[in-house]
Amino acid sequence: MSEPVYEYLDPRFRALTLPNTQLERLYDQCRWAEGPVWFNDGGYLLWSDIPNQRILRWTPEQGVSVYRHASNFANGNTRDVQGRLITCEHGTRRVTRTEPDGSITVLAERFEGRRLNSPNDVVVHRDGGIWFTDPTYGILSDYEGFKADPEQASRNVYRIDPRSGELSCVADDFVQPNGLAFSPDGSTLYVADSARTHDPDAPHHIRALTVLDNCRLGASRVLAQIEPGIPDGLRVDVQGNIWTSAGDGIQCFAPCGTLLGKILLPEKVANLTFGGPRRNRLFITANTSLYMIHVAVAGAQMP
Repeated sequence: MSEPVYEYLDPRFRALTLPNTQLERLYDQCRWAEGPVWFNDGGYLLWSDIPNQRILRWTPEQGVSVYRHASNFANGNTRDVQGRLITCEHGTRRVTRTEPDGSITVLAERFEGRRLNSPNDVVVHRDGGIWFTDPTYGILSDYEGFKADPEQASRNVYRIDPRSGELSCVADDFVQPNGLAFSPDGSTLYVADSARTHDPDAPHHIRALTVLDNCRLGASRVLAQIEPGIPDGLRVDVQGNIWTSAGDGIQCFAPCGTLLGKILLPEKVANLTFGGPRRNRLFITANTSLYMIHVAVAGAQMP
C-alpha cells in the first residue's frame, strides 16, 4: 500500500476523493493489464492480461486466480443485462458472450461480409444493446493478437441489437476508437480516440456523442484532450463525471469537459472500473499491475 497522490485542479474534485485512503497494488504479474469488470453478485473482479492470453479473477478472500486461458488475446470486458460476461477478443477478431454453463457464444465477427479489425472495448446500454469499438491494435503485431491486414475500410464503433442480434455501424469517423462509456441516463456516449499511440499528430481526445432512439448517434463534440499520453479506458460516476486513463494516471472530467483533477499512478493506466459492494472503489489496470483505491462517489449503475 502507498499514499495516493492527488492533483486538485477544481474544488469539485475534493468531494469525489478520499485523501486518507491507500492506493493498493493487488497484483503485479501482467504484461498488459486491461478490461476490468466487476461482478457484484459474485464479489469478484475479472480483467484481461492481453499478451499472456489470460483473463484473471480477483476476490478479497482468495486473491488472484486464472479465470480463462487461453483467452484469444481478450481485451475489453463488460456484463450484459442478464449479468453474462461480454468480451472483445483480439485473436479471433470477435465479440463473445460467456453463458452460465461456461460455453461461448459469438455475437459479432464480421461486418458486411468482412472480418472485424480487432474489437477492443465494450459497453452495454440500458436497453440491452451492446456497443463496441474496433480499432486495428490487435492486428498491428503478434504481441496482442495476430498481425494481419485490415478488411474493414475504417475503424468503427458498432452496436449489436439486443433483440435481432443485428450488427450496425454507428460511427465511422474515428482514427482509432478505444474506450467507451455511457452517461448515467444513457443519452450520451463517450468514446476515446487514442490514435496518438502510433502518430504524435493524431487524435488523443474523448468525444461526446448524442444517443438517438437508443440505437443511433447524433451530434458529436470533443469533450477533452488528454495530456500526457492518450485516453484508453474510461468510466462514468453517478454524477456524470468521466474518469479516464491517461499517461500520468487517472484524470477526472466534469460532463462539461472541465478537468477536475487527477489520481497519479506509478504506471501508465490502461483502463479502470468502479466496483465493490457500493461501487465506490476504483479498480485500475496499469501496465503490469492491478490497483484499487476507494473514492467518495459511486460508479454509474452497470448491467
